[in-house]
Amino acid sequence: MSTVFRKALRKVTIAGVAMVMLASPAGAQDVTIEQVMIPGPSLEGNLEGNAATRDIIVYLPPSYEADEERRYPVVYALHGYSSNNDAFRGDLARTDAVATAFAAGAQEMIVVMPDAQTLHNGSMYTASVTTGDWESYIAEDVVAYVDENYRTIPAREARGLAGHSMGGYGTLRIGMKRPDVFAALYAMSPCCLEPSRGVDPAMLKKLRAFEDPADTLELGFFERATLASAAAWSPNPENPPFYFDLPGDEDAVTDPVARWTANAPLAMADQYRSALMTYEAIAIDIGDEDWLLPGAKKMDEWLTLNGIEHEFEIYEGDHVNRVSEQFRDKVLPFFSDALRTE
Repeated sequence: MSTVFRKALRKVTIAGVAMVMLASPAGAQDVTIEQVMIPGPSLEGNLEGNAATRDIIVYLPPSYEADEERRYPVVYALHGYSSNNDAFRGDLARTDAVATAFAAGAQEMIVVMPDAQTLHNGSMYTASVTTGDWESYIAEDVVAYVDENYRTIPAREARGLAGHSMGGYGTLRIGMKRPDVFAALYAMSPCCLEPSRGVDPAMLKKLRAFEDPADTLELGFFERATLASAAAWSPNPENPPFYFDLPGDEDAVTDPVARWTANAPLAMADQYRSALMTYEAIAIDIGDEDWLLPGAKKMDEWLTLNGIEHEFEIYEGDHVNRVSEQFRDKVLPFFSDALRTE
């Protein structure tokens, strides 16, 4: 956020709702941001101890307060691994992406950012006895709360799902499974699309040496991501204290690598072709210097091969340097065209 924006920031807390008024660039009207704690029944009882009551960040468009009769489409935006919704909001603030997109002509909509950070730094937006049922949390708990508490258009045709990196993976995964809830999908630099080829043996040996999950919190990005992947994709309720199986575990009932593979969208896609065919619009974008580019290209090829209409963009950039610009210039205009607005 620029110095001008920072000076214009006003924040108050009323009944558990943090409200932020952002002053926008010339030509853009103010967007109101609320941060609200909501219940997550789908997350209750998870073995990892992740909180079931969590916050969501809600962007309300400029006309929301003045036009009390108007209802709005909603875009649910999922953050990436090793991040949270606060960090995602901070990234979008770099270009004041939401307000600027509206000022440039995108239809006004509500934008909702759930928090999916877990013990091992990311839920993978997967249903797991270990981490919680994040698929249902997003598609049911969060959607139901937003529809009940904001002036939404409470219909599939007015809901979009988007996300960056792990959130892009979650967009495609949940999108495949819940076409009854969402009508359009936009995956930004999606991770984890290709079937697993296993994990480095030296890393696995290091990870197996830990006896307490709390001792793993200072591990590096890819080590913690491996733990998060196991918690999401190879959970084991009989294997405390981590409650998951790692690749190569001889006592695992089923091969963890096979289970990880089964959770890759490129492995799942054939089962959900008919679901993907029902979407009004699908888009994927990725930077030309992003290490995840090969998987995104394969997803594009699979969608094309199966006759599923979609947009695919390779832009100049890496994995993180254009998230705000793409959200402003591509994501919100995409949903402006794809979603029902009245």
